[in-house]
Amino acid sequence: MTDLLDPRNDFVFKRIFGSEENKDVLLAFLNRTFTESGEPPLTEIILLNPYTDKDAPLDKQSIFDIWAKTTEGKLINVEMQLFNKYDIEKRTLYYWSKRYSSQLQEGQTYKELKKCVTINILNYSFIANDRYHNVYHLREDHTGIELTDEIEVHFLELSKLDDQSVPVEGGLINWLLFLKGSDKSNWEVLKMNEPTLKKAMDTLEFLSQDREARRLYEKRQKYLHDEASMIEWATEKGMAEGMAKGMAEGMEKGEHKKALEIAKNMLSLGIEVSVIAKASGLSESEVESLKPIH
Repeated sequence: MTDLLDPRNDFVFKRIFGSEENKDVLLAFLNRTFTESGEPPLTEIILLNPYTDKDAPLDKQSIFDIWAKTTEGKLINVEMQLFNKYDIEKRTLYYWSKRYSSQLQEGQTYKELKKCVTINILNYSFIANDRYHNVYHLREDHTGIELTDEIEVHFLELSKLDDQSVPVEGGLINWLLFLKGSDKSNWEVLKMNEPTLKKAMDTLEFLSQDREARRLYEKRQKYLHDEASMIEWATEKGMAEGMAKGMAEGMEKGEHKKALEIAKNMLSLGIEVSVIAKASGLSESEVESLKPIH
């Protein structure tokens, strides 16, 4: 039997959730995400960058995220992050702001701006709590009063899910367990809880058996692994260099402190400042500053 492709691979993720024929799959996933955060469900979405056969992970700059818009104009961006690229919060705000500001055409007023929602699905832990779904808005620190509803950021952390725990009812967790690669023996339960998941599962099985899709998947997977390795190497190298620099500075500070103590002792013995400066390596002004004030 052919091994299933990893639905967390962003190329595969977009094939499952970001095509016109699977728009109902994306809508069901979004509704579970929004319902869990206390928002009303959507009735319709428009894909702004649907997957087509022209999309292929051959270009290293390819980004397989999903852009959608509601009938009211609210913009939604969904992105899968298989590996930790670091500074995810800054990256999120940067792309959110570009998306938000790009709505205005010349001559339009700020009133034309619509709400932008970012949904980051992470295959690693980022937020220091046990919640797999965290939602952020812009609120006043003390009163909790919302400044505006225009910004909304979701973090869905797959690493915080218990692989052995199979839900007994419908909800977002069923979708996230599927994405994490839940054992196929659990698929029947997940489908019973979330019927639209069947279409997502069928798409994944089809892709897994398609030779060209597998070739493109493996090419994308290799790029993602290479990119993660480079980031890890650069991070470790930076940490090592930082530690070495810190140790050198610490030794330098320690030597300077020792020189100051020696100079103080020599001053107490009545030795001339110029002699102390030569012996300690300090400047004459530094030695002068060590003299007690009478």
